[in-house]
Amino acid sequence: MIKKIVITIVGGLLTVAGVALILLPGPAWLLLPIGLAILSLEYPWARCWLKKSQKQMSSAARKLDRMLLLRKLK
Repeated sequence: MIKKIVITIVGGLLTVAGVALILLPGPAWLLLPIGLAILSLEYPWARCWLKKSQKQMSSAARKLDRMLLLRKLK
């Protein structure tokens, strides 16, 4: 029971901080997945959102790679 409470508090704080940093300057791209990863230890819904965020980050990285490659070829 204590483990679930600690996971909920720590993961929740990191996730909320990550969401806030989407609007504020800061490393939202770092805190949000870490918070979701911690929450996913106990909550299936967090695992689902973590997978979605991982897919989004992979897609963004591929687009950036293509953009940088095109820029390099010019």
